[in-house]
Amino acid sequence: MLVSLFRAPRSYTGEDSVEISCHGSVFIQQQILQLLIKNGARLAQAGEFTLRAFLAGKLDLSQAEAVADLIASQSQAEHSLAMQQMKGGITNEIANLRHLLVHFISLVELELDFSEEDVEFADRKELLSLIEKVEKYLKTLIDSFTQGNAIKKGIAVAIVGKPNVGKSTLLNTLLNEERAIVSEIPGTTRDTLEDTMIIEGVTFRFIDTAGLRSTTDVIENLGIKRTHESIAKADIVILMSEMNEMQSALNEQINDIFKQNKKLILAINKIDIHNYKNYELKESSYFKVIYISAKKSENIDVLQHKLLELSQINQMNERNIIVSNARHFDALQNAYEAILRVREGLKTQISSDFLAQDIRQCLYYFGLITGEITTDEILGNIFSKFCIGK
Repeated sequence: MLVSLFRAPRSYTGEDSVEISCHGSVFIQQQILQLLIKNGARLAQAGEFTLRAFLAGKLDLSQAEAVADLIASQSQAEHSLAMQQMKGGITNEIANLRHLLVHFISLVELELDFSEEDVEFADRKELLSLIEKVEKYLKTLIDSFTQGNAIKKGIAVAIVGKPNVGKSTLLNTLLNEERAIVSEIPGTTRDTLEDTMIIEGVTFRFIDTAGLRSTTDVIENLGIKRTHESIAKADIVILMSEMNEMQSALNEQINDIFKQNKKLILAINKIDIHNYKNYELKESSYFKVIYISAKKSENIDVLQHKLLELSQINQMNERNIIVSNARHFDALQNAYEAILRVREGLKTQISSDFLAQDIRQCLYYFGLITGEITTDEILGNIFSKFCIGK
């Protein structure tokens, strides 16, 4: 057994800490725990160590939340996102925005002290320019949540098409296991089937769906309804087809997906049976055609490369701040609405006290993200999701 001593403030929690390293035997671990408890120690609560680090000022709240994300990360992309947050990614951005707003609110509130003299300390044109800058950047952070959420939950990819085009076969090939039942009988897939895989550090959630066709079968129609729901929720849609499918029917399916503003890959399947080189299909700027054999695993690597390209996650770098936390997203939206009120107030020349109120509201929501403003309820909700001993 090895006992390591960490003196305050150079420890994770900022307090004097002791770390015990021992053999991996569960019996030995239990014996050590029982001995410690017998001598006055107690088991830590969920997230207690990170909570202590936050209260000691070693981490701000967004960094503390990133600790849980780091522990839960299952892919390289999730890990990179959590590390970016741990390094103070969004904290630094919020600090910069806060600094700009604090300077001007101090001038606006100074005007209130001299309201009887009708003195104007804050240049309204300069303030409007600043507010528009803050508004634009907040919108960028808010929009990044779609990508951040996809990184944490996996990129949703719906595999759709008519019955018997090879959707289930493609799912099995991608996962390298017999996950879906494959049959020559049309309409075998009656419900959506979902599984995940990691491609070059990025998690994808593949959804095998019921074949799109007209049918009187009540159960199959329920499956087709869920197919349309999967398309609506998907980040990327793989539309599968065969070379003998009518171009007009295919265009109709493409247009339906395009109307929903989805990233689209048209996968022409069964090239092991048909000679695709004689098959002329006009590509479009908004979708890519890939010729594959799901059964023989031909060009599956090309399909995977295209999925990575469309996900745009591998293009992420340390300078691109991506919001992945739902609590941060909600606070940013509220801050954005407050900034919009400030901008409108400046254009309509409302009084300084109303401007100051909306700017303070924006600063309040910034404080919720970093932890400058907290309540026991917020802290309890965040740290209860941690595992014991973290």
